[in-house]
Amino acid sequence: MHLEQPLSEKEFDELDQFLLSDRCSDDAMTMDTLHGYLTAIAIGPESIMPAEWLPMVWGEDEAAAPKWKNKRDEERIVNLIMRFMNEVLITFEVAPKDFEPLFCEHEVDGKVLIDPEAWCWGFWEGVELRAGSWDAIWDSDVAELIRPIYLLGADEIEEAELAEVDDPVKVHALALQIEANVPAIYRHWLPLRKPAVETIVRDEPKVGRNDDCTCGSGKKFKKCCGAE
Repeated sequence: MHLEQPLSEKEFDELDQFLLSDRCSDDAMTMDTLHGYLTAIAIGPESIMPAEWLPMVWGEDEAAAPKWKNKRDEERIVNLIMRFMNEVLITFEVAPKDFEPLFCEHEVDGKVLIDPEAWCWGFWEGVELRAGSWDAIWDSDVAELIRPIYLLGADEIEEAELAEVDDPVKVHALALQIEANVPAIYRHWLPLRKPAVETIVRDEPKVGRNDDCTCGSGKKFKKCCGAE
């Protein structure tokens, strides 16, 4: 992990405006959704390579990639996203208790309430990347900690659960729970987390140890370069 500088306010706004621009599809993630998505990937049961999770930022349709001006333009935006992810990773590594979800706020009847639904939706999209691996959390002692995220982020919940999210005040209360719960979810998966798996493709056939060495020495591979 590279310890790059966190996004400046100007860079944050730049990425925010890009995701909201006509250059991205209507299904592209917004900053709060992206933050939830990156959080799930950062703390989940498996490491996931950017090549897999990055395309989902633009939308579920494979043809939803942004309209890049040029290669440099693409590299600039992707770099901002990767640094945004790095901020999340570093916070959990250094000070998980300081983690703050990027929630929106809105005014209801003169009160300012938290609206975490977009963040939760993004988190759940991250969960869906490894849904089978996340399933184990429901049988663990932290099952109740992820339930508020499920209630607000899953595409479908049970009819009996709708009453838990049908009022902005209830949703605000769930948001406060989520902020307190995320570090514990991180701690749950930390000792169990599996590394990302990359498939290595060989450009040339593998040299057997009893084959002649490719360096031309006339010796067997195991007696020559293979001995190293």
